[in-house]
Amino acid sequence: MSTLPRLNGIIRALEAGQPSFTLFAPCEVETAIELQASKYDGVVFEGEHRGWDIKSLRDSMQYLLNRGQIVTAGSPAPAVTPTARIPANGVEMNQFLAKQALDVGCYGIVFPHISTVAEAYNAVASCRYQRLKDKPLYEPAGIRGDGPMQATRYWGISQQEYYARADVWPLAPQGEILVVLQIEDTAGIENLPDILKNVPGIGAVLIGEGDLSQELGYPRQTEHKVVLDAMAQIVATCKQHKVIVGHPHVAAANAERVIAEGYRYLMCAAPRNFGALESARKVGGR
Repeated sequence: MSTLPRLNGIIRALEAGQPSFTLFAPCEVETAIELQASKYDGVVFEGEHRGWDIKSLRDSMQYLLNRGQIVTAGSPAPAVTPTARIPANGVEMNQFLAKQALDVGCYGIVFPHISTVAEAYNAVASCRYQRLKDKPLYEPAGIRGDGPMQATRYWGISQQEYYARADVWPLAPQGEILVVLQIEDTAGIENLPDILKNVPGIGAVLIGEGDLSQELGYPRQTEHKVVLDAMAQIVATCKQHKVIVGHPHVAAANAERVIAEGYRYLMCAAPRNFGALESARKVGGR
């Protein structure tokens, strides 16, 4: 058993029964430097709506690290855990995007527009290495290619330690990779019970309320009863299957309600506004 501490700060908070606090952020060096001094558990570097640039992602991740923090903490774990949202919708099955982000050292992937069991299975499989069918935790069968050299350097551990940790949590209890599926349409809501029943390895479900509200006929009216009812259905399904559910827009005005409703993977405000984060942390007992 490895003596390494938990490296993924988002998972660390969730394992402790606390809400985790993250945000979407652009792949920019300046933003990364700001974030490394914040109290966020993690960041989702945005690749869906800002274009996919693996070199910018890699640079942002490097500037998110602070050697002083690492020395003081006595652990190679970053103070703010980097993850990435890939551009491909679930139906596109572009596994290589997850592979590239993981290979530069990301600790998790957010997959947009997951609507079916097959799409969810592909997402989790994309984050796992291959193994023989007779090995434990075989499913979902891994399809990630082997090229961990940059990731091991970023994580600050040996290659064999990386292999032991580079699996999806909570399916693999020691896993440091968080798979987040975005449910953003009514097809996804309808199929969510089957997704959560048949696809192990999902770390969290994040509601895409923007796209969902578009389909429901109330674009960006995220407090409309029809939209809130649809979101509540997702929350109820996740609770039934004991899967963490996330809210994409947590602010001072809704933090108390969101946390009371059972959301635990919380996206808080824009990079240069920590006010919403502080409000939500207080409500969450952090």
